[in-house]
Amino acid sequence: QVQLVESGGGLVQPGGCLRLSCTVSGTTFRIYAMGWYRQAPGKQRELVATITSGSSTNYADSVKGRFTISRDNAKNTVYLQMNSLKPEDTAVYYCNSQIRTSWSTNPSDYWGQGTQVTVSS
Repeated sequence: QVQLVESGGGLVQPGGCLRLSCTVSGTTFRIYAMGWYRQAPGKQRELVATITSGSSTNYADSVKGRFTISRDNAKNTVYLQMNSLKPEDTAVYYCNSQIRTSWSTNPSDYWGQGTQVTVSS
């Protein structure tokens, strides 16, 4: 049973920083792209940043220059360093990954349970 477990959310003042982590546990054959999405109250879930297995990255325009995504393949973990946080960054942040659980299966999408990030003074 594959699980994605996130940590690192919390309450921070505008201009502050947080670092989110997401670790994949369970039996995996190969982990492909990993990423972070967020959903604010009353809004649709949106992409924040993604990183391929080769460490190519992609960011939403709203976070470019402030957020950095990285991964540690040895630890099956993806990180999101968030700097210069703004109130509009407030949302539940979800980890996502495409994972093959065996050589005979196709990659499937997996999601974490979400972690709350609140930016407020």
